[in-house]
Amino acid sequence: MMKIGNLKYFLAGFFVMIIFGGGINILEKNLKNNFFWLQFSKNQNLLKAQIAEENFWRNLYKLKPIKKKGAQRLEINAESCISLFLSNEGKEKILFQKNPNLPLPIASLTKLMTAKVVLDYYDLSQQITISKKAIAQEENLGKLKPGEKLTVKDLLYPLLIESSNDAAFSLANDYPFISREKFLYLMNFEAKTLNLKNTHFVNETGLDPDPPKKDINYSTAFDIAHLAKSLLKEKIIWEILSIPKIKFYGRELETTNEFLKPNFQSPWKKRLIGGKTGYTPKAKGCFLTVLKAKKGKGLIINVILGSDKKFKEMKKLIDWVENSYIW
Repeated sequence: MMKIGNLKYFLAGFFVMIIFGGGINILEKNLKNNFFWLQFSKNQNLLKAQIAEENFWRNLYKLKPIKKKGAQRLEINAESCISLFLSNEGKEKILFQKNPNLPLPIASLTKLMTAKVVLDYYDLSQQITISKKAIAQEENLGKLKPGEKLTVKDLLYPLLIESSNDAAFSLANDYPFISREKFLYLMNFEAKTLNLKNTHFVNETGLDPDPPKKDINYSTAFDIAHLAKSLLKEKIIWEILSIPKIKFYGRELETTNEFLKPNFQSPWKKRLIGGKTGYTPKAKGCFLTVLKAKKGKGLIINVILGSDKKFKEMKKLIDWVENSYIW
């Protein structure tokens, strides 16, 4: 039998082992926890960034419209195009694209930037006297007359409805307070401000240069879509771009946009907000449309550049988007 004294020593040693053994385990656990939180604190910004990126792509995928499984392949006979969806919450989703960042001549889509500069920097009530140089611009419309006085706001109508080069030239050259050089500077300044990285302007009309080797206005389908996006807040732009025909100081202005004419029929025509056309031999057919998405989900901006049949190809693009996505 163990003596009482030896038993005391045995029990004392036993409890010391328990205390120190447990203490070592606790210490080891605390060290591990401290190391984990130290590493977490160092890398939490990286972790947050990774989570945010994953959530962005997850939400973008879930953002309606969602492409249907088995949607037919779309062939667009144009050098470049894009269909860009803007949700009511301000999110963007590309629905279709072909060479969206290819710089190309843009013809009279130039006049979208011409109008933007006018709205941003001009007094719309200021009168402009139409010059002989303005009337001499290349076009067959002949609606303006030399010496005629019109307000800046008035000139926006022939500029956007009939794509009048006379009106564009007059706005850039005949306004009393801004020279043409300053106007062109402002066009490129606005392009830079909007981060239109592949856009440049050398004139206010979009006409091909003469002689042909001179610089030409160019942009991309992607940039034009975002230029249009910046103009969505300008109510007057879309009021004008939705007009099929209007009396203008005793003359009649008729749109160049075939989608607005009475003989054009389509299920989405009532949702068309407006559009701008363009054509030159170098640019070929160019076309921008903006329409309301199905179920009031947002807006769709469509751009086609470099097409021999811009109306046919634009209709094909819009029809495909309408039928290939779940709204």
